[in-house]
Amino acid sequence: MENNTTVLNDEFLAHRLGLIPLVSAEAVHWKRPFEWSGDADIIETSFSLDVACNQDGVMDVTSNDLIPMDPDRAVEPVNCRNTEEKPIVIVKLRRGQALKLTARARKGIGKDHAKFIPVATAVFQFKPKIVLNAAAMADMTDDEKQAFVHSDPSKTFKFNPITRMIEVDNDESYMYDDECILKARELGRPDLVTITQCQDHFIFRVEGTGVLPVESIVRQAIAYLQKKCLDLEAAAKDAVALASGQPLPGADDMGPGGQGQDMDGGMGGMGGGMGMGMGMGGPGGMDMGMGGPPMGMGGGMGMGMGGPMY
Repeated sequence: MENNTTVLNDEFLAHRLGLIPLVSAEAVHWKRPFEWSGDADIIETSFSLDVACNQDGVMDVTSNDLIPMDPDRAVEPVNCRNTEEKPIVIVKLRRGQALKLTARARKGIGKDHAKFIPVATAVFQFKPKIVLNAAAMADMTDDEKQAFVHSDPSKTFKFNPITRMIEVDNDESYMYDDECILKARELGRPDLVTITQCQDHFIFRVEGTGVLPVESIVRQAIAYLQKKCLDLEAAAKDAVALASGQPLPGADDMGPGGQGQDMDGGMGGMGGGMGMGMGMGGPGGMDMGMGGPPMGMGGGMGMGMGGPMY
């Protein structure tokens, strides 16, 4: 941090920078800081930000003001090339205020820090099974049917003007808020609709931050979950072998000194995927930023400030 005369202190700016997702197709080839083994390994890249307000009014400092110091590393803030999307606001300036800093981007996983998680939300719900009672519906007026349809905020039902019947328009949109059930009771038709959960079918919703395609995040998470299951199966077999006094599977493959080799690989997974992020470093530095829920999937990019603090 070289100059900060904004209304936000250094730590607050570090937090906001940590929330900015970064995009790079080359991140998969990068190494995390503790994996560095030589000069050929890429572990970080830098951004510069130097903005001053010399006009009346309010000036926005956004993610588009971050200038890559190593353009060949192909790392950039999300949506920086999309003119239809608004950039992410970092801070607002008035006349005479300025902000100048250097930021460093590094690769990380959600287990290291939440800012590396590329998922904003990852939730699931059981698919609803919705059954409408035609007999109860036959005694209702059109106004009552439309009132029932409009009572559901998730737009699950629709009124068919041709058949003059209520129909299920999109069962996956139902959010189990019971508004339609309460409306049916209010209309004196408690048996109009029955909603239960399909225990063998659920709806999985994943919202990404833009760092990685959602399809890629889910596939990586499944691959990592599968690897964990295989590791658990192998550990269970080892435990059974030890309990029965049998030699461990693969004991013949142990290296010198009887030490086995355990290799842990794979990308993605819930809260453990590979990605990149920026942290605030240097003397008295900090590493701040939050990028999603404690359980995310895959990995992503965040941002923070680098260099000495004053």
